[in-house]
Amino acid sequence: MMINLIEAFIGLASGLAVGAGFVAFLTVLGIIPRLVQLSKSHRYIPKYETSVISGSLFGTLLSFSSIVFHVPIIIEMVWGLFHGIFIGMLAAALTEVLNVFPILAKRIGMDGQILVFLMAIVLGKIFGSLFQWVIFVK
Repeated sequence: MMINLIEAFIGLASGLAVGAGFVAFLTVLGIIPRLVQLSKSHRYIPKYETSVISGSLFGTLLSFSSIVFHVPIIIEMVWGLFHGIFIGMLAAALTEVLNVFPILAKRIGMDGQILVFLMAIVLGKIFGSLFQWVIFVK
């Protein structure tokens, strides 16, 4: 009984530490406020907050439980699309906040062609993902 309480305490403390790190990452870098600013969706801020918290809790639940969903492939595709959009927006906001692309474009001599540079990265990511799914996942 005591071992279970200690394990529960350690698990809760670890979860709180990771959660605090995630919130600090989103807060210090200003990723969500920047996404709100870029998308001009200030009226949805409470929904953003609820979505981030709900998504984190639901992801934690799925990670630590043996819940299995048997859903049609189309729902899995939509689910995957939402995951891709979230990761893409998170990466875009992070690079926007840190000014990665302007600095990189200047260093490699593509100052006036940032749009071409970004499209090359986006298309490379799309084709790479499709190649991985078509060839390796089938």
